[in-house]
Amino acid sequence: MFDIGFTELLVIGVVALIVVGPKDLPGMFRTLGRFTARARQMGREFTQAMNDAADESGAKDIASTLKSATSSKAMGLDALNKAADGFEKWDPSKARRDQKEADAALKAKETEESAKLAESTAKAAEKISAASAKPAAKSADDAAAKPAAKSKAAKKPAAKKPATKKAPAKKPAAKKPAAKKPAAKPKSTDTSDA
Repeated sequence: MFDIGFTELLVIGVVALIVVGPKDLPGMFRTLGRFTARARQMGREFTQAMNDAADESGAKDIASTLKSATSSKAMGLDALNKAADGFEKWDPSKARRDQKEADAALKAKETEESAKLAESTAKAAEKISAASAKPAAKSADDAAAKPAAKSKAAKKPAAKKPATKKAPAKKPAAKKPAAKKPAAKPKSTDTSDA
């Protein structure tokens, strides 16, 4: 509350001894102690009354909710703090080595994922080929049966159909050459008739 050190208290005590005197000094300290005790008691009562009023109005619940809502963990700032700590402790020479290790781990992970993808693709291809092989085998059996039936039909001579006469196709009419216009007569420049 007051920033008073030991030397300041000593100076105040010496001044009080001189002003009040040695005979009345113990009574003054007793009165001062009672006054300080009453002030502290009033402060405690006030604090208790405020806490009781806060409990009744639900302010504690609001305060606890507000504290939990603004906590760094609830806001995701704990991860940010960890990242900031990592940045503060960053060593460039160590970072290159760690980066190479991280790159190698990343490549290994990518290779593993591509192997899993290739395996799942191969399984899917096998399923597709197996599923398409069943209808293909069925259609192959049907196709083998059809050529056998066709070969039997091919051995029989085909019945001849009576030939039908086709009308001769009309030849397109020959185009006539375009008629030439007679050349215009040259005007005579003879002026004797006039």
